Amino acid sequence: MEGDPLADVLTLASARCVRIGTLKAGGTWALKFPPPEKIKLIAVVKGGCWLAVDGERTPLRLQTGDVFMVPAARSYVLASDLKASQLDGLALFTKATDSVVTVGNGDDFFAIGGHVALDPDRGGVLADVLPPVIHLDASSSEASTIRWLLDQLVKEVTANRPGVVLASKQLAQLLFVQIIRFHLASANTVTAGWLRALSDERIAPVLRLMHGEPGRAWRLGELAKQVGMSRTSFALRFKESAGLAPLTYLQNLRMRLAEQWLREGTMTVSELAESLGYESDSAFSNAFKRRTGMAPKHYRSVLARMDQPTSHSASPNPHHAP
Repeated sequence: MEGDPLADVLTLASARCVRIGTLKAGGTWALKFPPPEKIKLIAVVKGGCWLAVDGERTPLRLQTGDVFMVPAARSYVLASDLKASQLDGLALFTKATDSVVTVGNGDDFFAIGGHVALDPDRGGVLADVLPPVIHLDASSSEASTIRWLLDQLVKEVTANRPGVVLASKQLAQLLFVQIIRFHLASANTVTAGWLRALSDERIAPVLRLMHGEPGRAWRLGELAKQVGMSRTSFALRFKESAGLAPLTYLQNLRMRLAEQWLREGTMTVSELAESLGYESDSAFSNAFKRRTGMAPKHYRSVLARMDQPTSHSASPNPHHAP
Protein backbone atom coordinates (compact mmCIF):
# COMPACT_ATOMS: atom_id res chain seq x y z
CA MET A 1 0.00 0.00 0.00
CA GLU A 2 1.49 3.34 -1.08
CA GLY A 3 0.72 6.69 0.53
CA ASP A 4 0.99 10.26 -0.71
CA PRO A 5 3.73 12.11 1.20
CA LEU A 6 2.93 15.47 -0.41
CA ALA A 7 -0.75 15.24 0.54
CA ASP A 8 0.22 14.16 4.05
CA VAL A 9 2.56 17.12 4.52
CA LEU A 10 0.03 19.63 3.15
CA THR A 11 -2.53 18.20 5.55
CA LEU A 12 -0.12 18.21 8.50
CA ALA A 13 0.79 21.82 7.74
CA SER A 14 -2.91 22.72 7.34
CA ALA A 15 -2.05 24.55 4.10
CA ARG A 16 -5.14 26.43 2.94
CA CYS A 17 -5.89 29.51 0.87
CA VAL A 18 -7.47 32.14 3.11
CA ARG A 19 -7.73 35.26 0.95
CA ILE A 20 -8.06 36.20 -2.72
CA GLY A 21 -7.46 39.65 -4.20
CA THR A 22 -7.04 41.27 -7.61
CA LEU A 23 -4.80 44.00 -8.94
CA LYS A 24 -5.38 46.05 -12.10
CA ALA A 25 -2.77 48.58 -13.18
CA GLY A 26 -1.91 50.86 -16.07
CA GLY A 27 0.79 53.30 -17.03
CA THR A 28 3.91 53.50 -14.85
CA TRP A 29 3.47 52.03 -11.39
CA ALA A 30 5.24 50.24 -8.53
CA LEU A 31 3.85 48.64 -5.38
CA LYS A 32 5.94 47.60 -2.37
CA PHE A 33 4.64 44.93 0.00
CA PRO A 34 6.00 44.07 3.46
CA PRO A 35 7.10 40.53 4.30
CA PRO A 36 3.96 38.38 4.22
CA GLU A 37 3.16 36.28 7.26
CA LYS A 38 1.50 33.78 4.95
CA ILE A 39 2.75 32.25 1.70
CA LYS A 40 2.05 34.73 -1.10
CA LEU A 41 0.80 33.42 -4.45
CA ILE A 42 0.22 35.64 -7.52
CA ALA A 43 -0.85 34.76 -11.07
CA VAL A 44 -0.43 37.21 -13.96
CA VAL A 45 -3.59 37.11 -16.06
CA LYS A 46 -2.86 40.02 -18.40
CA GLY A 47 0.21 42.07 -19.27
CA GLY A 48 3.62 41.91 -17.63
CA CYS A 49 5.53 43.32 -14.68
CA TRP A 50 8.75 43.06 -12.69
CA LEU A 51 9.07 41.22 -9.40
CA ALA A 52 11.91 42.15 -7.06
CA VAL A 53 12.14 40.12 -3.84
CA ASP A 54 14.30 41.30 -0.97
CA GLY A 55 17.48 39.21 -0.79
CA GLU A 56 17.25 37.97 -4.37
CA ARG A 57 19.96 39.33 -6.65
CA THR A 58 18.05 39.48 -9.95
CA PRO A 59 14.48 40.76 -10.50
CA LEU A 60 12.10 38.45 -12.37
CA ARG A 61 10.22 39.51 -15.48
CA LEU A 62 6.69 38.14 -15.34
CA GLN A 63 4.43 37.72 -18.37
CA THR A 64 0.85 36.67 -19.01
CA GLY A 65 0.28 33.17 -17.65
CA ASP A 66 3.20 33.26 -15.22
CA VAL A 67 2.68 32.38 -11.57
CA PHE A 68 5.01 33.04 -8.66
CA MET A 69 5.05 32.19 -4.98
CA VAL A 70 6.93 33.80 -2.09
CA PRO A 71 7.07 31.28 0.77
CA ALA A 72 9.62 33.30 2.75
CA ALA A 73 8.88 36.30 4.95
CA ARG A 74 10.53 38.78 2.59
CA SER A 75 9.34 42.14 1.29
CA TYR A 76 8.86 42.43 -2.45
CA VAL A 77 8.01 44.92 -5.19
CA LEU A 78 5.67 44.51 -8.15
CA ALA A 79 6.18 47.16 -10.81
CA SER A 80 5.88 48.11 -14.44
CA ASP A 81 9.13 50.03 -13.83
CA LEU A 82 11.31 49.24 -10.81
CA LYS A 83 12.60 52.82 -10.85
CA ALA A 84 9.09 54.25 -10.43
CA SER A 85 7.99 55.81 -7.15
CA GLN A 86 6.67 53.01 -4.92
CA LEU A 87 3.22 53.01 -3.37
CA ASP A 88 2.38 51.05 -0.21
CA GLY A 89 0.67 47.96 -1.60
CA LEU A 90 -0.60 46.70 1.75
CA ALA A 91 -2.20 50.06 2.53
CA LEU A 92 -3.99 50.04 -0.83
CA PHE A 93 -5.45 46.58 -0.22
CA THR A 94 -6.36 47.41 3.38
CA LYS A 95 -8.53 50.27 2.14
CA ALA A 96 -9.87 48.41 -0.92
CA THR A 97 -13.40 47.09 -1.23
CA ASP A 98 -13.51 43.30 -1.66
CA SER A 99 -9.69 43.24 -1.98
CA VAL A 100 -9.83 44.78 -5.48
CA VAL A 101 -7.20 47.46 -6.24
CA THR A 102 -6.78 49.56 -9.39
CA VAL A 103 -3.62 51.59 -10.00
CA GLY A 104 -3.61 54.15 -12.82
CA ASN A 105 -6.10 53.42 -15.59
CA GLY A 106 -5.96 49.68 -14.89
CA ASP A 107 -5.85 48.77 -18.58
CA ASP A 108 -2.39 47.21 -18.94
CA PHE A 109 -2.03 44.68 -16.17
CA PHE A 110 -4.27 42.24 -14.29
CA ALA A 111 -3.20 39.79 -11.57
CA ILE A 112 -4.95 37.55 -9.07
CA GLY A 113 -3.28 36.91 -5.75
CA GLY A 114 -3.87 34.83 -2.68
CA HIS A 115 -2.47 33.97 0.72
CA VAL A 116 -1.88 30.38 1.80
CA ALA A 117 -1.93 30.00 5.58
CA LEU A 118 -0.02 27.32 7.46
CA ASP A 119 -0.53 26.02 10.97
CA PRO A 120 1.70 28.15 13.25
CA ASP A 121 3.05 25.09 15.04
CA ARG A 122 3.29 22.53 12.23
CA GLY A 123 3.62 24.72 9.13
CA GLY A 124 7.41 24.56 9.25
CA VAL A 125 7.30 21.02 7.90
CA LEU A 126 6.41 22.66 4.56
CA ALA A 127 7.73 26.23 4.78
CA ASP A 128 11.22 25.19 5.88
CA VAL A 129 11.90 23.19 2.71
CA LEU A 130 10.65 25.75 0.16
CA PRO A 131 12.93 28.33 -1.51
CA PRO A 132 12.34 32.08 -1.02
CA VAL A 133 10.74 32.38 -4.47
CA ILE A 134 9.22 29.89 -6.92
CA HIS A 135 8.51 31.08 -10.46
CA LEU A 136 6.43 29.00 -12.85
CA ASP A 137 6.45 30.53 -16.33
CA ALA A 138 3.77 30.09 -18.96
CA SER A 139 6.10 28.06 -21.19
CA SER A 140 6.73 25.35 -18.59
CA SER A 141 5.58 21.75 -18.79
CA GLU A 142 2.80 22.63 -16.32
CA ALA A 143 1.49 25.45 -18.54
CA SER A 144 -1.68 23.71 -19.78
CA THR A 145 -2.85 22.87 -16.26
CA ILE A 146 -1.97 26.35 -15.03
CA ARG A 147 -3.88 27.97 -17.93
CA TRP A 148 -6.99 25.96 -17.12
CA LEU A 149 -6.83 26.87 -13.43
CA LEU A 150 -6.25 30.54 -14.24
CA ASP A 151 -9.17 30.58 -16.68
CA GLN A 152 -11.48 29.14 -14.02
CA LEU A 153 -10.14 31.52 -11.37
CA VAL A 154 -10.69 34.55 -13.62
CA LYS A 155 -14.26 33.42 -14.32
CA GLU A 156 -14.93 33.14 -10.60
CA VAL A 157 -13.51 36.51 -9.52
CA THR A 158 -15.12 38.40 -12.42
CA ALA A 159 -18.58 36.76 -12.58
CA ASN A 160 -19.35 37.11 -8.85
CA ARG A 161 -21.63 34.07 -8.79
CA PRO A 162 -22.95 32.45 -5.60
CA GLY A 163 -20.14 30.61 -3.80
CA VAL A 164 -17.44 32.72 -5.46
CA VAL A 165 -15.34 33.06 -2.29
CA LEU A 166 -15.19 29.32 -1.63
CA ALA A 167 -14.66 28.40 -5.29
CA SER A 168 -11.88 30.96 -5.73
CA LYS A 169 -10.03 29.75 -2.65
CA GLN A 170 -10.32 26.12 -3.79
CA LEU A 171 -8.92 26.98 -7.23
CA ALA A 172 -6.08 28.96 -5.66
CA GLN A 173 -5.40 25.95 -3.44
CA LEU A 174 -5.10 23.75 -6.55
CA LEU A 175 -2.77 26.32 -8.08
CA PHE A 176 -0.64 26.18 -4.93
CA VAL A 177 -0.37 22.37 -5.15
CA GLN A 178 0.54 22.62 -8.83
CA ILE A 179 3.37 25.02 -8.03
CA ILE A 180 4.74 22.63 -5.40
CA ARG A 181 4.59 19.81 -7.95
CA PHE A 182 6.42 21.97 -10.49
CA HIS A 183 9.14 22.80 -7.98
CA LEU A 184 9.44 19.15 -7.03
CA ALA A 185 9.91 18.10 -10.66
CA SER A 186 12.15 20.90 -11.85
CA ALA A 187 14.37 22.05 -9.00
CA ASN A 188 18.05 21.24 -9.47
CA THR A 189 18.95 21.82 -5.85
CA VAL A 190 16.49 21.23 -3.04
CA THR A 191 17.33 21.51 0.65
CA ALA A 192 17.71 18.14 2.34
CA GLY A 193 14.33 17.07 3.69
CA TRP A 194 11.17 15.22 2.67
CA LEU A 195 10.80 17.37 -0.48
CA ARG A 196 14.26 16.45 -1.74
CA ALA A 197 13.68 12.81 -0.83
CA LEU A 198 10.40 12.85 -2.75
CA SER A 199 12.25 14.03 -5.86
CA ASP A 200 14.80 11.18 -5.56
CA GLU A 201 13.62 8.32 -7.77
CA ARG A 202 15.28 5.72 -5.52
CA ILE A 203 13.99 7.12 -2.22
CA ALA A 204 10.52 8.37 -3.20
CA PRO A 205 8.99 4.85 -3.41
CA VAL A 206 10.09 4.19 0.16
CA LEU A 207 8.51 7.43 1.37
CA ARG A 208 5.24 6.41 -0.25
CA LEU A 209 5.39 3.03 1.49
CA MET A 210 6.02 4.56 4.91
CA HIS A 211 3.28 7.14 4.46
CA GLY A 212 0.93 4.43 3.22
CA GLU A 213 1.50 2.19 6.26
CA PRO A 214 3.08 4.28 9.04
CA GLY A 215 2.08 1.72 11.65
CA ARG A 216 3.90 -1.16 10.00
CA ALA A 217 7.07 -2.40 11.69
CA TRP A 218 9.32 -1.47 8.77
CA ARG A 219 12.89 -2.72 8.97
CA LEU A 220 15.86 -1.11 7.25
CA GLY A 221 16.64 -4.22 5.18
CA GLU A 222 13.03 -4.53 4.06
CA LEU A 223 12.90 -0.90 2.90
CA ALA A 224 16.24 -1.23 1.09
CA LYS A 225 14.99 -4.36 -0.68
CA GLN A 226 11.93 -2.49 -1.94
CA VAL A 227 14.18 -0.26 -4.06
CA GLY A 228 16.85 -2.83 -4.90
CA MET A 229 19.62 -1.37 -2.76
CA SER A 230 21.90 -2.71 -0.06
CA ARG A 231 21.14 -1.68 3.52
CA THR A 232 24.23 0.52 3.71
CA SER A 233 23.85 2.32 0.38
CA PHE A 234 20.12 2.83 1.00
CA ALA A 235 20.66 4.23 4.50
CA LEU A 236 23.33 6.64 3.25
CA ARG A 237 21.29 7.84 0.28
CA PHE A 238 18.13 8.25 2.36
CA LYS A 239 19.94 10.35 4.96
CA GLU A 240 21.60 12.46 2.26
CA SER A 241 18.21 13.19 0.68
CA ALA A 242 15.91 13.41 3.68
CA GLY A 243 18.42 14.67 6.24
CA LEU A 244 17.40 11.85 8.59
CA ALA A 245 17.94 8.12 8.89
CA PRO A 246 15.03 6.09 7.45
CA LEU A 247 13.66 4.81 10.76
CA THR A 248 14.06 8.23 12.37
CA TYR A 249 11.99 9.69 9.53
CA LEU A 250 9.35 7.02 10.19
CA GLN A 251 9.30 7.82 13.91
CA ASN A 252 8.89 11.54 13.19
CA LEU A 253 6.09 10.80 10.73
CA ARG A 254 4.26 8.77 13.35
CA MET A 255 4.52 11.58 15.88
CA ARG A 256 3.28 14.19 13.39
CA LEU A 257 0.31 11.97 12.57
CA ALA A 258 -0.34 11.47 16.27
CA GLU A 259 -0.40 15.24 16.82
CA GLN A 260 -2.80 15.67 13.90
CA TRP A 261 -5.16 12.92 15.04
CA LEU A 262 -5.14 14.17 18.62
CA ARG A 263 -6.07 17.61 17.32
CA GLU A 264 -8.94 16.15 15.31
CA GLY A 265 -10.13 14.15 18.31
CA THR A 266 -11.46 11.25 16.25
CA MET A 267 -9.44 8.44 17.88
CA THR A 268 -8.75 7.30 21.41
CA VAL A 269 -5.16 7.04 22.65
CA SER A 270 -5.40 3.25 22.44
CA GLU A 271 -6.59 3.41 18.85
CA LEU A 272 -3.79 5.82 18.01
CA ALA A 273 -1.18 3.57 19.56
CA GLU A 274 -2.41 0.57 17.60
CA SER A 275 -2.71 2.49 14.30
CA LEU A 276 0.85 3.77 14.60
CA GLY A 277 2.36 0.37 15.37
CA TYR A 278 3.05 0.64 19.09
CA GLU A 279 2.75 -2.52 21.15
CA SER A 280 1.12 -0.74 24.08
CA ASP A 281 -0.47 2.54 25.10
CA SER A 282 2.44 3.22 27.44
CA ALA A 283 5.03 2.74 24.67
CA PHE A 284 3.16 5.22 22.50
CA SER A 285 2.65 7.67 25.37
CA ASN A 286 6.34 7.58 26.27
CA ALA A 287 7.40 8.20 22.64
CA PHE A 288 4.90 11.05 22.32
CA LYS A 289 6.01 12.65 25.59
CA ARG A 290 9.67 12.54 24.50
CA ARG A 291 8.74 14.54 21.40
CA THR A 292 6.23 17.04 22.78
CA GLY A 293 6.92 17.12 26.50
CA MET A 294 3.32 16.09 27.18
CA ALA A 295 1.43 12.84 27.44
CA PRO A 296 -1.16 12.34 24.64
CA LYS A 297 -4.21 12.93 26.89
CA HIS A 298 -2.67 16.09 28.33
CA TYR A 299 -1.78 17.30 24.81
CA ARG A 300 -5.40 16.80 23.72
CA SER A 301 -6.80 18.59 26.78
CA VAL A 302 -4.46 21.56 26.23
CA LEU A 303 -5.62 21.82 22.61
CA ALA A 304 -9.25 21.65 23.70
CA ARG A 305 -8.73 24.58 26.09
CA MET A 306 -6.95 26.59 23.40
CA ASP A 307 -9.83 26.03 20.98
CA GLN A 308 -12.41 27.43 23.39
CA PRO A 309 -13.38 31.00 22.34
CA THR A 310 -12.94 33.77 24.89
CA SER A 311 -14.36 37.26 24.98
CA HIS A 312 -10.81 38.67 25.12
CA SER A 313 -9.47 36.80 22.09
CA ALA A 314 -8.05 39.09 19.44
CA SER A 315 -9.00 38.92 15.81
CA PRO A 316 -6.25 37.69 13.48
CA ASN A 317 -4.33 40.32 11.55
CA PRO A 318 -5.63 40.73 8.00
CA HIS A 319 -3.23 39.88 5.16
CA HIS A 320 -4.30 41.26 1.83
CA ALA A 321 -3.54 40.09 -1.69
CA PRO A 322 -1.89 40.24 -4.09
